[in-house]
Amino acid sequence: MTSLRSVPSGDQPEGTGGESPHHAAPPPDPNAVYGALLRRSALGDEAAFAELYDATSPRVYGLVLRVVRNPSQAEEVTQEAYLEVWRTASRFDPDRGSALSWLMTIAHRKSVDRVRSAEASTRRDTSYHQQAGQVDHDATAEAAYASLEAERVRTALGALTEVQHEAVRLAYFGGYTHTEVAAMLDLPVGTAKTRIRDGLIRLRDAMGVGQ
Repeated sequence: MTSLRSVPSGDQPEGTGGESPHHAAPPPDPNAVYGALLRRSALGDEAAFAELYDATSPRVYGLVLRVVRNPSQAEEVTQEAYLEVWRTASRFDPDRGSALSWLMTIAHRKSVDRVRSAEASTRRDTSYHQQAGQVDHDATAEAAYASLEAERVRTALGALTEVQHEAVRLAYFGGYTHTEVAAMLDLPVGTAKTRIRDGLIRLRDAMGVGQ
């Protein structure tokens, strides 16, 4: 994960006379850093988005997990949230709140939507089962396709590289966790996460979403 801590100054240069640490520059404000990364992301800066993702995704994932209470689904919802962040970064307004709050709001909304979708699917399944005695559809796959605008995303997947396409397909439509995707593709977990993240960036571009 990208660290936001100040880089250690190391040995003092000659002639400083051992200045007091009180003269050291203050550490950067994380939200100022996140805000700057969001603004760069809105301009299509993929490196800035990757840095923002690495710096904030543990906290975002933690929030999502507390809501959906399922690790694999929490990973899916986290990725969906970052796809929306990448697509809508230009909408961030620092006058209305911090960058992290904006990210967490998107993640919380996605989490609540997933829980409601799951509950609705359960009610439909129960009702159908009571009336017909069986359930003839995969509610989890249905919810995943609906949440990612199935037709547009399937078309946009064609713009990905083969490795990105496979990683995103397994993560989203196969319902596998990052660890499982890594195992299936014989990759380190970090590499699998990077391919999924890069796939999100290219999906946004391929879907032709304006800034």
